[in-house]
Amino acid sequence: MSLLLSYGESQSLRLTSPVPLNQHPAAVYLASLSEGSLPTMQQTLNAIAYLLTDGECDASTLNWAALRYKHTSALRTALKQKYAPATANKMLCALRRVLKEAARLDLIDPLDYSKAVDFQSIKGNSLLKGRALSKNEISNLIDICKADLTPSGARDGALIAILRGAGLRRAEAASLELKDFNPEIGALSVRQGKGGKDRLVYLPESAISLVKSWIEVRGSEPGPLLCPIRKGGEVQLRNMCPDAVLKIVRRRALAAGVECFSPHDFRRTFCSDLLDAGIDIVTVQKLAGHASVETTARYDRRGEEVKRKAVQKLDF
Repeated sequence: MSLLLSYGESQSLRLTSPVPLNQHPAAVYLASLSEGSLPTMQQTLNAIAYLLTDGECDASTLNWAALRYKHTSALRTALKQKYAPATANKMLCALRRVLKEAARLDLIDPLDYSKAVDFQSIKGNSLLKGRALSKNEISNLIDICKADLTPSGARDGALIAILRGAGLRRAEAASLELKDFNPEIGALSVRQGKGGKDRLVYLPESAISLVKSWIEVRGSEPGPLLCPIRKGGEVQLRNMCPDAVLKIVRRRALAAGVECFSPHDFRRTFCSDLLDAGIDIVTVQKLAGHASVETTARYDRRGEEVKRKAVQKLDF
């Protein structure tokens, strides 16, 4: 989709010569991200650059410091038409971050910067997509993995135990190392999660046993905790990619007769179940690695009855 900029305007947004990475606002922004976030945001910035120049530039060749309000407001309109609100707002957030780096590098006048980022987020339905899984569905998934006596069965059981038992994002699960798992207390050290933050999470007892069973198959050699497996059953000590996590979950769901869902639905189930169990929202926020309590609150499905019971605890 073109923003209907003239050819001359599009060309004016192209860098005329290469810029050192430490002076390139997009490169500086991308360098601040965790490894899990980097590929997605690289694609996001490329998509923005394509839209702004009708496919003439990518993130590295666009002159981000040349952007003005007329460009960013037109971009907002194009994103609103092309993407869901949540996706569009994520892209606009990336745009703001890159322009902020341009201002920090003194590449853009402060007044031009303040005008360029003066656009509103796109409003939309704030309801979470996806769904929470039932206990029966989770049990069926685990049973399917246990019935598979190949190394893949043990690995997939451990993966599902980690996604459901610790509420990890799929990129976080794929990045785990063997040293990140403490079998004595079932602790997992999540390094460089979303936002580049580290956190410590814990698995329930039933999930710990599944991870231990996988390690018996995997071996005790240092390296990634969850690994690819060749067709012959050979375990390869290298990291899985996040897309592999998605494919494994979908394959096991099909085999277990469970309605289609995404790895993130394990995370939704994790947060929702903890809130249902009466765990305070700040603790759930810390376990989930959410930046704010407001994000965690969106997973609260307890309804009006919990609020009614809560006020009964007040004594007059």
